[in-house]
Amino acid sequence: MPAPPGSEEDLQQRLAMASPADTARGMFLRATLDAVRTLGDEEAVRRCQRASGEEKLVEFFTYPVSANLRMVFTAARLLEARSGGIAEALRQLGRGAAECFLSSTAGLALQLLAGGDANRMVGNMPSMYRASVSFGVRSVVWMGPTSCRLTMRREFMPASFQEGLLLGVLQKAKARGARVIGHQLSTLESDYDVSWVA
Repeated sequence: MPAPPGSEEDLQQRLAMASPADTARGMFLRATLDAVRTLGDEEAVRRCQRASGEEKLVEFFTYPVSANLRMVFTAARLLEARSGGIAEALRQLGRGAAECFLSSTAGLALQLLAGGDANRMVGNMPSMYRASVSFGVRSVVWMGPTSCRLTMRREFMPASFQEGLLLGVLQKAKARGARVIGHQLSTLESDYDVSWVA
């Protein structure tokens, strides 16, 4: 049974399952710092960076997922009161991660390949993840022309974070009425019901 999302127990369970080979691009850590920077509190930004254990972040370098997890969980706690709860804070951080990825070279290439089509954008999500992180398996099963189930196995970020990320991608694709409902099956397994209006 997964621990409550965003809790210290949740973080510790995820960290215990991470290996040094599990890495994420620096752009995601920088997106987290940018979200915290909106608080207008540079001490909060420094606190998140200290939690990660990384002094200098370079967008396309890879960093241990453990550094990303520590930073995201610290940031979510800092944003919790302002966001209306830990789940919404995690969603906000996920949206920031989507924005950061989509403005990167790989993200711009994904958008070019998708040609503004939400179906293509969602269909290419597993490739997007492969370009960004070294861990996990993701797949898309289409349920209809504008609905699918995205499965994530061995995914370190909580379902609420991924909901925000997926919504950020759909918003960039100008998908109307976009909805993402995440189901945390176990600590590192989740499914997402994704839909929008044609």
